[in-house]
Amino acid sequence: MTDQTAPVSLEEFNHRLAEISEAMPKRLRQCAEFVAQNTDRIAVSTVAELSAGAGVQPSAFMRFCQLLGFSGFSEMQKMFRETYAQKWPDYATRLENLRASGADSPSALLAEFVEAGRLSLENLASSIDAGSLEETVNVLAAAPMIHIVGFRRAFPVASYLSYAFEKMDIPAVLHDGVGKLNPRHAIRKGDVMIAITFAPYSQETIDLAAYARGLGNPVVAITDTMTSPLRRIDALTLAVSEVDVGAFRALSATLSLAISLAVAIGAKRDQAAQ
Repeated sequence: MTDQTAPVSLEEFNHRLAEISEAMPKRLRQCAEFVAQNTDRIAVSTVAELSAGAGVQPSAFMRFCQLLGFSGFSEMQKMFRETYAQKWPDYATRLENLRASGADSPSALLAEFVEAGRLSLENLASSIDAGSLEETVNVLAAAPMIHIVGFRRAFPVASYLSYAFEKMDIPAVLHDGVGKLNPRHAIRKGDVMIAITFAPYSQETIDLAAYARGLGNPVVAITDTMTSPLRRIDALTLAVSEVDVGAFRALSATLSLAISLAVAIGAKRDQAAQ
């Protein structure tokens, strides 16, 4: 049992998990890794289902909950249910919330998204680590081939990067899953992977990034929270968060980071060629 106060939000939960996960015993670390990769399942699953997914006994999962400050699994699940009820409603509910707040007119929505984009860009400018950005550009500029993966919300960013690289004659492969094709065999030793995913994380993206890392290749992660599973494969991480509007999230900051990367990589390769 722990005397810590239980987290009351997903942000607090992620912060505490990031603080203590490395010092956890093996079984509890398995719980932490599973929870970090499957936050969308906590609110709707039983402790038996989650412990089986983590590969541990239910008693170990209960100890994990207590280590985080909860009295048990029920209290942790309650926090996730309350958090996701507020943050990740279905699209019909999101639209209804916008109508109820009077923010569903086109002009009001535009103003809201413009303001959210501005805040997201300001957050990115103030939080991005210049050293990590420079290191990322150097690694990608030297890559014989850049592989890009991002599904669902991250797909527009992945496809835009692929388009930008093609226009600058930078060798790149977009792993888009079209036709259920899986071109992971195209990843060669020395290539670099750009993996883009945000909570709740895409398992396809995580698996492909882990495969590339398993070959000894560098992985660049464009992701959000401190507990993003991409951090656990020793990826070069560029963190970006987006301010939402009624639980709808645009990609203003993420796309700005992506085009900045592409242009910087193109410039670095041109310098090397000269």
